[in-house]
Amino acid sequence: MFSTGQLIFTALFVVVFIGVIVSSYRKDKTLHKKNYRGVKWVLISFLTFIVILFLIKYFLKN
Repeated sequence: MFSTGQLIFTALFVVVFIGVIVSSYRKDKTLHKKNYRGVKWVLISFLTFIVILFLIKYFLKN
């Protein structure tokens, strides 16, 4: 199905890609903590809004 060269390229690409992602995350970790301090509250509010919409849909359907 795949040649040996394609499998080696895929394996190396995945390893290098994951390495770059991890190193970028580590480099920007302190910056993200500083700039995105209240993001968890936005996520909680959004999820609560979605749950409320589903509850309204459920109760109006029955």
